[in-house]
Amino acid sequence: MELKSSDGYRDPLTLSPIRKIHIVLAGILFIFNSAFGSSLPSGAHDAIADYFNIAHDDTKLVLLNSLYLVGFAIGPLIFGPLSEHVGRRPVLIGTFSGYIIFTMACALSPNFPALLVFRLLCGLNAASPNAVLGGLYADILDNPQTRGIAMALFMVVTGFGPQLAPLVSGFISTVSWRWTFWVGLAAAAVGYPFVLFIPETYVPVLKQRHARRLAKAGKQEANGETIIPPQGPGHRGDGVLSIFMRPFVMTAKEPVLLFASLFMGFTYAMFYLYFQAYPLIFQNLYGLSPGVAGLAFLPISVGALVAFALFLLYGSYHSKAMKEGKPWAMLEEYRRLPLAALGAPLLPIALFWLGWSSKLSIHPIVPMMSGLFFGIGYILIFMAMINYLTDAYKQYSASAQAAASTLRSCLAVCLPLATNPMYGTLGINWASSLLAFIAILLAMIPFVFISGESATVYYWPPTSSPTMKITETLLSPLERNLTIASEVQYYCTQYMFVGSWYMAALISSSQGQEQLTLPISIHIRPAIPIRLHIRKSVRRHQTE
Repeated sequence: MELKSSDGYRDPLTLSPIRKIHIVLAGILFIFNSAFGSSLPSGAHDAIADYFNIAHDDTKLVLLNSLYLVGFAIGPLIFGPLSEHVGRRPVLIGTFSGYIIFTMACALSPNFPALLVFRLLCGLNAASPNAVLGGLYADILDNPQTRGIAMALFMVVTGFGPQLAPLVSGFISTVSWRWTFWVGLAAAAVGYPFVLFIPETYVPVLKQRHARRLAKAGKQEANGETIIPPQGPGHRGDGVLSIFMRPFVMTAKEPVLLFASLFMGFTYAMFYLYFQAYPLIFQNLYGLSPGVAGLAFLPISVGALVAFALFLLYGSYHSKAMKEGKPWAMLEEYRRLPLAALGAPLLPIALFWLGWSSKLSIHPIVPMMSGLFFGIGYILIFMAMINYLTDAYKQYSASAQAAASTLRSCLAVCLPLATNPMYGTLGINWASSLLAFIAILLAMIPFVFISGESATVYYWPPTSSPTMKITETLLSPLERNLTIASEVQYYCTQYMFVGSWYMAALISSSQGQEQLTLPISIHIRPAIPIRLHIRKSVRRHQTE
């Protein structure tokens, strides 16, 4: 049963289970097509090169994937904030329509430059779910465990799609490289009806629409006051520039988002580097055909499924520990980050394995199996960190995901372009080892997040009566929109400037709302990303 909120609009959290499943499935189908399209030409490079008279080792062929990822880098900066301005539905429908149109254009491309332009435009539209789905699922799923499963499916599909595409294109390109894109178009046509019928879920936009309907009808509230459309994030009166600048501001001012994005960015770039490195290893070194070389991605897919199983097992274990009241389970960091800590060491292991087992004297299945460890590590890291950001930023998770998606897409554009020169100069062994050493350094990030030192913060409103004193524990990054007590709600934004922390809070009580600027006393190790965690107890007292 779908219920209306106390403000009169349809509350997306009360949508029927069938409706929620439809929304989750629509998002999964969109992200599958987005991910599938990202590496779709990888297995067809030789066929495309032959058709357009390009050398098989020409760097221009790398642009077929890299320009798509350029679109991935730009798109979230537009569509993430835009979904917080006009709503999730129009953004998802519009961009999926654009993806379908430009995939068809790729299949009909008359020349190579036109194909590159259409790939860029495909990537631009396909970037939308990377930024929007985290917010979409946060809109309808208030249970962290349920939301975590939805985001885990999101990540498994994100990892599975790019691995399936080279296998499909490697075999089908023997008929024609154009059929590679016709298959992509057919896959998109299956998912499009599901996306077309999703409802709007973004609460500020729903409130705004409801208020406009009432205002248009000339209705008034029970107390006789005229309805005024709310000035929320989705209101047209908001500064458009500030909305689109939000991902940049969040990245610059919130260190946890920055470091989480860097960690995911390198992992994501490694994933797309494999689409350039695997042909060098399995086609050039071992002499396998493009179709058979595409089978090398299957262990990564198996690893993704293993990672999903580990996610479900840990989620069940964590929920059981919470019900039993175990202290460690009450800390928000332990809901997501242990999975990232488990996956982080697997990346350098996979890279060392790949680099030092890729020899003609060793059967190609041995370096292929390194993909199992890479698949587990890659998916665990992404499931943990994306869920972590979604939990932390809730309503503004679309902007947070946009910031993270843009940074990782930029890295995914640049690193694959360096693959041929790096592997050609250093060799397979040391090129893979260099990447493994970088992975070791970045693997410390989730451990630092978990081990953020505790600190105590005290807030006092400036000389007002009555006053509220709140004691909080800082553990590792930020959470918003937390209910402290039944009559008090707390919203915060935290910024770090040269080691100092500043906060502003909106305190809502039964007597009304007031905006307070709160001085802070804080003691914590410098340069440690920390998370705001509200204790359940809030003491309210009169000043003497």
